[in-house]
Amino acid sequence: MKTKITIEEYLQRAARFAGSDYGKMVRSQFADNKGDSELAMLVAPTLEELEELKRAVAIMTDDEKKNADGLSDEQVHKLAEDAGVDAGNLAIFFNGYALHCKRVS
Repeated sequence: MKTKITIEEYLQRAARFAGSDYGKMVRSQFADNKGDSELAMLVAPTLEELEELKRAVAIMTDDEKKNADGLSDEQVHKLAEDAGVDAGNLAIFFNGYALHCKRVS
């Protein structure tokens, strides 16, 4: 059984292509007819999205970080509100992390 990566490590992985030409290309491939590409955020967040994710992770308690793959919707919304970030994007980020943890365990 593999060891679960931390939420900070998952954030670093998400940051790899933030703001890069490759990241923009990935996002354009997954964009809907309005130009939105929320799911692509897990692979290539914009620099603004990345900063929001960093702010949210920075204010998490140690217990929240340890159990980030099992946060409730209410916890995610409260965290988003406290960090002043988009709740939808934060939920996508934590859901992606939860799926990642389930995949590697």
